[in-house]
Amino acid sequence: MGEKILDVLIVGAGISGVGAARHLKTRCPDRKIAVFEALDSFGGTWKVHTYPGIRSDSDLYTFGYRDKPWTGPPIAAADQILTYMGEFIEENDLAPLIHYNHKITKAEWSSAEKLYTVTYETPDGEHTVKARFLWMCQGYYDLDKGYTPDWEGMDSFKGEIVHPQNWPDNIDLSGKKVVVIGSGATAATLVPNIAGDCAHVTLLQRSPTYFAPGRNINELADELRRLEIDEEWIHTIIRKKVLVDQHDFTQRAKDEPDAVKGELLEAVKAFLGDDFDMKHFTPSYRPWRQRIAFVPDGDIFQGIASGKASVVTDHIDRFVPEGIKLKSGDVLEADVIITATGFNLKFLGNIPFVIDGETVDWNERLTWRGMMVEDVPNMLFVFGYFRASWTLRVDLLGDFMVRLLAHMDEVGAAEVRPEVPDSLRDMERMSWMDAVDFNPGYLQRGQHLMPKRVDHPDWQHTQDYWHEKDALPQVDLDEAPLVYEDASGQVVGKTKAHAA
Repeated sequence: MGEKILDVLIVGAGISGVGAARHLKTRCPDRKIAVFEALDSFGGTWKVHTYPGIRSDSDLYTFGYRDKPWTGPPIAAADQILTYMGEFIEENDLAPLIHYNHKITKAEWSSAEKLYTVTYETPDGEHTVKARFLWMCQGYYDLDKGYTPDWEGMDSFKGEIVHPQNWPDNIDLSGKKVVVIGSGATAATLVPNIAGDCAHVTLLQRSPTYFAPGRNINELADELRRLEIDEEWIHTIIRKKVLVDQHDFTQRAKDEPDAVKGELLEAVKAFLGDDFDMKHFTPSYRPWRQRIAFVPDGDIFQGIASGKASVVTDHIDRFVPEGIKLKSGDVLEADVIITATGFNLKFLGNIPFVIDGETVDWNERLTWRGMMVEDVPNMLFVFGYFRASWTLRVDLLGDFMVRLLAHMDEVGAAEVRPEVPDSLRDMERMSWMDAVDFNPGYLQRGQHLMPKRVDHPDWQHTQDYWHEKDALPQVDLDEAPLVYEDASGQVVGKTKAHAA
């Protein structure tokens, strides 16, 4: 990269980073931009995960980009998503901006220079580059290694233990007895996609999860295509309809959880029959306290109904040579055990940030609107939604970033950072997410890595797309708790950072 100073360095070339690059390239054409990606190609999670059946658990009309129509099925396989991303990169001429095998190891901010010095590794060694602004788009979990609990006796198991995130190319499941541990979207995807190869596959779960089975089609989209409506119109219409439907469903899950629970369970029962013991698919929590995965065509339930798969709800006592001993005393025999037990959370890729010689402890700081961090200059990060598609926030923050950069130019700012108003400084600092509202395991395990929040809408990630889509474009960048400084360190603009 030489001595070139970048205006914006985007970190990560997954679906967030590629979307971010498109916003800046097309809307800020005079800025020097680069995307650094640690892997050897784009795609992030869709490149790393290669287990059978890997697919989205969000519909692609909202998971896809705002400005590129999606023309495939609502729930898409990884290769379809990668093809879509590749087209997006080509159509927007983003490839020259993306630098692969560039793994960032440190980001150091100098208030004197108003620059980040970013250290990164490539196959030919360590390098540095300077950047005025960092846009962190790595996603939120560790792509190197998935989460597997340390169960007693694992070393004694005679067979093979595999985590879906590190799926081996040479695994042979033919004729094998397979146990898949887990209850989320990954487990629900794996079971039907390997059932035909195994002697039998058993889904072992500690507690059930809500699923929403249905046909993997969008009837309105298909009807509009039959009428030869332009694909861009179709994309806009279906995207808006899906978002309205999701909002209504999410609100109902809060207002009338028992009714929603009943509807979800009836949809599952339609595949399994009235005689099936529904305890295996009846969670103890209300809908939407954890993600609800769409199950295309109810494939996992079809597998169970056919006898190719089964489900056991119990706790693991220990691993034994022949399989897994359960708390009930039963032993599940297995040749292969697949631990679909989730992932390890990461914040900003665990990249150390140093500001004027002081290392940032993210867990001690507040987040401003879930996209900037207290007293951290010139850094925006993408953290999407749990109850709506992740990518929706990429486009919202793209709009915000373009507006923020233009505002900095208008007021002559070289630095911007959020400062907590005096009136909020004594408020209780709480964990990133309210566990009563949303409590998946990876968040509970990783809270110590995340910034804090207070009981104020500006100083937390609301996780509410339907509010943010209207609120973020209306943020007054002068009135917001943002401090702007020029190159000499003088405060500029009309900031009221310490106002209540």
